[in-house]
Amino acid sequence: MKFLRVNMSHKTIEVEDVPPDYFGLGGRGLTSVMINAETPPTCDPLGPENKLILAPGLLTGTPLVNTSRLSIGAKSPLTGGIKESNVGGSAGAALGHLGITAIIVEGQAPDGELNLLRIDEQGNASLVPAQAYKGMRTYQTVATLLETYGEKNAVLCIGPAGEYQLNIASIQGSDVDGRPCRAAGRGGMGAVMGSKGLKAIVIDKRGKSAGAIADPEAFKAATKTVVEAIQADPMSGSVMAKLGTAALVAPVNAMGAFPSYNATKGTLDGWEKICGEAMAQLIEERGGKTTHRGCDGCMIHCSNEFVDKDGHYVTSSLEYETIWAMGGMTGVADLDTIARLDRLCDDIGIDSMNTGVGVAVAMDAGYKNFGDAQAVLEMVEEIGQGTAFGRILGGGPAAVGKHFNHHRVPAVKGQSIAAYDPRAMLGNGVTYATSPMGADHTAGNLVGAYLTQVLDPLKVEGQVDTSRFLQIAMAAFDCMGQCFMASVALLSPDGFAAFGRLIEAKLGAPLGPDDFPGGIGARILKAEREFNRKAGLTRKDDRLPRFFYEEPLPPHNTVFPFSAEELDSVFNF
Repeated sequence: MKFLRVNMSHKTIEVEDVPPDYFGLGGRGLTSVMINAETPPTCDPLGPENKLILAPGLLTGTPLVNTSRLSIGAKSPLTGGIKESNVGGSAGAALGHLGITAIIVEGQAPDGELNLLRIDEQGNASLVPAQAYKGMRTYQTVATLLETYGEKNAVLCIGPAGEYQLNIASIQGSDVDGRPCRAAGRGGMGAVMGSKGLKAIVIDKRGKSAGAIADPEAFKAATKTVVEAIQADPMSGSVMAKLGTAALVAPVNAMGAFPSYNATKGTLDGWEKICGEAMAQLIEERGGKTTHRGCDGCMIHCSNEFVDKDGHYVTSSLEYETIWAMGGMTGVADLDTIARLDRLCDDIGIDSMNTGVGVAVAMDAGYKNFGDAQAVLEMVEEIGQGTAFGRILGGGPAAVGKHFNHHRVPAVKGQSIAAYDPRAMLGNGVTYATSPMGADHTAGNLVGAYLTQVLDPLKVEGQVDTSRFLQIAMAAFDCMGQCFMASVALLSPDGFAAFGRLIEAKLGAPLGPDDFPGGIGARILKAEREFNRKAGLTRKDDRLPRFFYEEPLPPHNTVFPFSAEELDSVFNF
């Protein structure tokens, strides 16, 4: 296993053995621990001192299913703190099969210069001038690169937003069909990549240098247990393949927790037009795919291919968070518009969640009317064109709120909330407030506990403890390269134990009783919180916006009830 250090200032690439300090780390664990160790916390996120680290998971490249996730970390231009953004598709698996533990991009190319990083079948890396791709959107970029280098490559690239170095710029990854529809969207990692002068990374998918598994038989047996646990869960084993993550629209809306009209209501008028059932019916009628494998090694197949009325491809995959951000928050209850917006965000290279929330803040401030589909399309297109307002919107929801002097900005540490209102799902509010990443839907999402009625979403009891447990568990899980959808395996005692055995079999080293997830997860969170403190973030940044405490959310007419002291207790470990 090896590190690739790419210095954009000097145009050099060095291959290093993985230092012992990073043994047993991958994914978010590796990006966060490395950033805390190597990146000056007070550096300019868009300057040469920041580092962009891309790390497949510890188990990526192994036969374990759903391990093709790639973590991309840096100091975030959006939050001002540490950030890990997670992307599926093919790139993570390609790096895992090449035995590349991480790519560390440092330094900065001269202003205006663009390069691409090419990694061939043997894992040899080189920098190639990429001025010809300047200003190119991601679908054209990926199509051109695959034509040049061959279809058996995975691509990570930025669009115009990354070149503009906008705070909500994403890094787009190609799926198994070679389309840039997988996004490392959160935190502005595309802006960091753009600041380095890096347009794209092209990775050969035919590598055969994956790291050895210390105990292959034990690994195989544990893998079988995890697969059985995923298949046994109703959501991952059945519902996700039929409806995708959009299956959550109906139940979350029914709970009054679907933030709509810039989080002024917990339900959306016309929600039934954009729910998972309606989407699946529409896709089937038009000849699209309701079930689709978007990521290498996936057994859940929660992706889909949305097509227009003529059966032409629009986007993949139309997911719950985007349906909420572009539909619920803006009041646009139309799947065709939402699908066009999803495609537009991927093509420009921006996070659909921060984009939709920024648009909603502008609408709430009176700039446009809720429900005006054409206005939303035009506003998002302005980001791609780099207009003055497009750059404001590209700065994130907080920048939009500041521009309009509007108080209702649903964001923490500059990053938008996700599709669960913290006044109707109290534990998710705890996670939004306290996660080192800013408001985040994968850092410790309690929706499963609410849907299975393990926890009452409107009662304070158990919320802080459950958020703490899940934040620790998910930090460890993100270290593995495992898809969030496969985390259901942790809910079964056999599946939970199997993950420990997988790590032991991979590393050839025994785990202590507190190592997984507690020890690994706590180490990651402590590194992230340490970086944030040194970067200047304080306990005051671990709070929700004031309106969540003061403005009751219909239909339950509840507010977020937790005190500063209760939020500060989350990381008492």
